[in-house]
Amino acid sequence: MNVNIQTVHFDADSKLVDYIEKKTSKLTQFHERITKVDVYLKLDNVVHTIKDKIAEIKVHVPGYNFFVKQTSKSFEESFDTALDSVITQIKRKKAKMAA
Repeated sequence: MNVNIQTVHFDADSKLVDYIEKKTSKLTQFHERITKVDVYLKLDNVVHTIKDKIAEIKVHVPGYNFFVKQTSKSFEESFDTALDSVITQIKRKKAKMAA
């Protein structure tokens, strides 16, 4: 499984990158054929307000792609919520395929 982390308009510190890599490595327990995971971290450019942190996760499985986008006040929170959502999607798809 290939994990690709991209940041838009800022540089992520190594602690955040390690956190994301550790969490995404657990995806293989939900689907064994995951080929690639793309994580995009962005700052929402809202003028004159506190910038929201956006995390997007794209999981590639042969024949299907899962995509989730979440926004919150911290990258960790956005990423965790998005990861929970993508895990739910993967479980649902796998259950449908098994049925």
